[in-house]
Amino acid sequence: MRFIVIGAGAIGGVIGGRLFEHGHDVVLVARGQNGAVIASNGLVLESPDGATRLRIPTVAHPGDIAFGPDDVAILAVKSQDTVAVLDALRQHAPASLPIVCAQNGVDNERSALRRFRDVYGMCVICPATHLVAGHVQANSAPVSGLLDLGRWPRGSDDMAASIARSLSGSSFLSEARDDIARWKWAKLLTNLGNAVEAACGHEEPVSEIVALAYAEGVACLDAAGIDHATREEDAQRRAGSLTLRPIEGQRRGGGSTWQSLKRATGAIETDYLTGEIVMLGRLHGVPTPVNELVQGLVITMAAERREPGSCSPAEVLRMLA
Repeated sequence: MRFIVIGAGAIGGVIGGRLFEHGHDVVLVARGQNGAVIASNGLVLESPDGATRLRIPTVAHPGDIAFGPDDVAILAVKSQDTVAVLDALRQHAPASLPIVCAQNGVDNERSALRRFRDVYGMCVICPATHLVAGHVQANSAPVSGLLDLGRWPRGSDDMAASIARSLSGSSFLSEARDDIARWKWAKLLTNLGNAVEAACGHEEPVSEIVALAYAEGVACLDAAGIDHATREEDAQRRAGSLTLRPIEGQRRGGGSTWQSLKRATGAIETDYLTGEIVMLGRLHGVPTPVNELVQGLVITMAAERREPGSCSPAEVLRMLA
């Protein structure tokens, strides 16, 4: 099996790097300055246990790959880039290519199913950081993350089990699940805190805003009749698995949305996370004032290249009141 990892940011870099480090055949598809640095100098993978430079084969476009029958594509781009990547991929890859969506949100799999037959959702619980071109950090060690997967929206098969075995032998915990959609919806609820963290940082009363956003999300999923793993199930799956430690004395600054603002790219994934709940609320008549407000704030912050955490959580609560 050869893993074609599309997107070599925090998640794609850590997954591709760990698989390569443990002897698997890996090709990275990485664009822009990040791809150029990796192609010329290798990928630097840092963790609490040290750093290594990995000379992983890297290309800039799916058209640069001669696809074979044993290839598996792992999508690790942000959701706003998924459609463009899939359209480029299907110009060069067979329709039988398995697609694994190692992404937050639930829209990526639907986009992939319009273009490819065999699509797998992956519930990514992997604290990772990418702020500098050619460098990624796995912030948990010795286990880098939890990467359960299954066919979308339900079912499992030998391919899912084989991918899970490869990941489990490469510093991850991974299980093949036949109800992966339940787990990705639960992860989406957790990810509602991403936009709050990006906007307000970690100062209190940020936890109050996160709790309000989460409650709106649960109400929307209930109104839509969408099943999701419970908080208790999620806590049980995570229990004792991840150990976050500083890397060279520095703690992780924030999650994926926080990092997007920090890199000041002008693009952000919030419409596919917080925005998913806002859309469900509008479809099913559930008010979502907290998520609507935070979504708008973060989209504006990204467009204006503002620093993460530059909104006062107290001011956000006053705006809600």
